[in-house]
Amino acid sequence: MGVRPPSSGDDDEPESVEFGIAAVDARLKHADLSFPASKDDVAAELGHEQIPYDVHGNNVALGEMLAEIDATEFRSRQELLNALHEPFEEYRRNNSGGVFQQVRSMLPF
Repeated sequence: MGVRPPSSGDDDEPESVEFGIAAVDARLKHADLSFPASKDDVAAELGHEQIPYDVHGNNVALGEMLAEIDATEFRSRQELLNALHEPFEEYRRNNSGGVFQQVRSMLPF
């Protein structure tokens, strides 16, 4: 996922804030990991990485999210990202500031 950060009033185009599986994907692109890969391979390479799970920059270790997945091997990067989607969504729902906080974070002021 990615959300544009609030505007600071200047005319420059803001960069997007990556969180959840979008942030994992960005890390995977720079990792020395090839697919197919086992869950243990992914954990050894990136399990220690702190991944933002919401627009506020709150983090969770990728290893914690991997522990929520039943699969033991991923044939592709996309398969890994698909498997991580629901654990990240559930973690965000359970650990974010609620609906009001989420709506407020999307407003431009």
